[in-house]
Amino acid sequence: MKNIYITIVFIATLLATACKDKAQPMVEDAHKSEENQVELSDVQMAQTNIVIGKVEKRKIGHEITVNGMIDVPPQGNISVTVPYGGFLKYTEMLPGSPIKKGQVLARVENHEFIDFQREYLEALANNDYLKADFERQQTLNDENVTSSKVFQKAKSMYLTNQAKIKSLESKLRLIGISPYSVKNGSISTVVNVYSPINGVVREVYINTGKYFNPKDVLMDLTDATDLHVELKVYEDDIPLIRNGQRIRFRLANAPEEWMEAEVFLIANNVREDRSITIHGHLKEKNEELLPGMFVNAAIEVEATEQYAIPEEAIVRFEGKQYIFKSLGKRKEGESSMNDFEMLEITKGNEEEGFIAFTFVDESQDISNVDVVLQDAFTLLAKAKNSEDEGGHGQ
Repeated sequence: MKNIYITIVFIATLLATACKDKAQPMVEDAHKSEENQVELSDVQMAQTNIVIGKVEKRKIGHEITVNGMIDVPPQGNISVTVPYGGFLKYTEMLPGSPIKKGQVLARVENHEFIDFQREYLEALANNDYLKADFERQQTLNDENVTSSKVFQKAKSMYLTNQAKIKSLESKLRLIGISPYSVKNGSISTVVNVYSPINGVVREVYINTGKYFNPKDVLMDLTDATDLHVELKVYEDDIPLIRNGQRIRFRLANAPEEWMEAEVFLIANNVREDRSITIHGHLKEKNEELLPGMFVNAAIEVEATEQYAIPEEAIVRFEGKQYIFKSLGKRKEGESSMNDFEMLEITKGNEEEGFIAFTFVDESQDISNVDVVLQDAFTLLAKAKNSEDEGGHGQ
């Protein structure tokens, strides 16, 4: 009988120990769940902008991450030169100076310009005499009074002078001198150099007072209205790229500010590092962008239906992303309480203010759950305040 009693006590002890060990994780899980819960009364709910609803599917693009820079097409870069060269008399331009089309960039002096204007005035002065002689010889030739040879010589001299006038007028316009002003007696050794575009000065190469040759570049200009993003895409991702795809990009010094572009040109040559270059047109003009700035970008290569919620439904806490699941209402005395549970998620891609996501806890049914879609930060603040006060969302 004594042996039976000892056996029963031993078995009971084993069972109690086993039950205690089994119950321990359950207690811990319940405690953890309670820590992630928060409650609001109906009165408190009325003071918020919280909106509860189902998670819906939306078309969200899949993106590939690339790097690149802000650039301009070749036709957007302009080198300023002056035919016949000269001395740089004056300029206020510095690298980075904004410019408008028609604005004076520099003043150039060259005494050779005087010769062009003098030759032009001489040709104009000879023109009246040569024209009159040509017309007189033409009349005499028609009446067989003079020889055809004399008439042809007068005609040739007149037409040659006409060609010289036109040539000199083109030469004067090329260096920035108005033939009309020269006709009216305005002669100068100095000409203005005007900007052909709206944009910025990229580089200035000649100092004031320095002589330069016709082939020397005074300064380089950039048409800032035609900036684009130049991105490097590696071989594995090349088949995914198409014209018209959306590009999101941001500057290295402004990582929170995303801008948009669109793929418009895909290079067809693969470089030694197994990459190609693609170009994207900017959706909106941004005066803060400058050629040469480095960018991080994401190219949207395809769009699929995914569960997504508004950006404001997601909160960040202790380095992780969460949303709030609605647990429904319950009665507490004479009050109605609204219970919520904070669930960790993994963020996906973003599209027009909606973010695709999945639950870290795969047992959660994303298709049949009520979540907070708006003003989730209010619940996070309530949960944090409750923790600070020593409670668990109560």
